[in-house]
Amino acid sequence: MRPTAHLLTCLLPLVLAGCASAGGAWVELAGHRYGVEVADDDAERARGLMFRDRLAADRGMLFIHEREEPQSYWMKNTRIPLDILYFDDARRLVSQQRDVPPCALGDACPPYPSQAPARYVLELNAGEAARLGLQQGTRLRFGPGIAHAP
Repeated sequence: MRPTAHLLTCLLPLVLAGCASAGGAWVELAGHRYGVEVADDDAERARGLMFRDRLAADRGMLFIHEREEPQSYWMKNTRIPLDILYFDDARRLVSQQRDVPPCALGDACPPYPSQAPARYVLELNAGEAARLGLQQGTRLRFGPGIAHAP
């Protein structure tokens, strides 16, 4: 076996094990890590967490917008109570909508706007913001799998 082939054969299991333990994209908030699905285009943002019956603990969805501006989310066809957290360009928490209930009213579901311009929105299971004691200005850190917006 050639040395480079042997090296690759030895390293491949380590690399794959590292990938498996990384668990994909993640964010860190108030010292707690959440595995996230990233919604960074219009279709993914529109679908969000619709029609799901549960969201595993330590999981969430990160929405990335093209620019920082006022955002508004709603719970149309969402079956899971959520905390909706809004972050600015610097990934500082600028607005929170806690314990937002599910909504089955279709287009009659109420909006939940940010109180300040935001670029990133993180949805977590309801109660997480209170459990973490989140305050305005809390920073959101991205793991290496998440592209930083320009």
